[in-house]
Amino acid sequence: MQTDGIQTGAADHEALRVAVYRAFAADGVVGSAADLAARVGQTEAVTREGLRVLTGQRHLVLGPDDRVLMAHPFAAVPLGFSVMGRQTLWWGGCAWDSFALPHLLRDEPDVLVATRCPGCDRAHAWVVSDREPPPGEQVAHFPVPVARMWDDVLTTCAGQRLFCSPDCLTAWTQATGQPRCYVMDLATLWRLASGWYEGRLEYGYQRRDPATAAAYFREVGLRGSFWGL
Repeated sequence: MQTDGIQTGAADHEALRVAVYRAFAADGVVGSAADLAARVGQTEAVTREGLRVLTGQRHLVLGPDDRVLMAHPFAAVPLGFSVMGRQTLWWGGCAWDSFALPHLLRDEPDVLVATRCPGCDRAHAWVVSDREPPPGEQVAHFPVPVARMWDDVLTTCAGQRLFCSPDCLTAWTQATGQPRCYVMDLATLWRLASGWYEGRLEYGYQRRDPATAAAYFREVGLRGSFWGL
């Protein structure tokens, strides 16, 4: 039996990866392993193994029962950000991921990104487009260096938040005892997000190697050992 040209029971990890990403892009959610198996024409057992392979390759983050929790920049669980398009609501994986969505989604030239400041609980929202950074005095705080971001990727993403101002971030670090790490303004965050996930909805996507990633970070204005530079 074949479905969409894919032999049932055969491992096709790239077809599975694309199916996950396109389901997130279209609906904001991904179904169960059984749902994905039906989508790509594989057995459920082959699909579950494929999801684990893709997780090992850092394309996905899996939770219990092989549920897809993240496929950057998409998330299936709330991590501090909502992203509203014309008809679809997504969970943003972090500040970086939330600002990336209008660059990745062809039919969404702008989205409404909403969150709360971790320091004072003030609500914030921006119309983020693929054309120019949104205005605002807020700053993004990145607590985990790039070399360690995948040690515990859910914690890493949950920690990448937007604060009202540098002063609000300072007050939060003093109140919580958390260290102040890498801080960037909205324009830098927008540049970082603009091209990082390019191609993830298409077949043949390749993750950047360390040298290519470093070159990208330099290009968007990041500096220092935090980014492996």
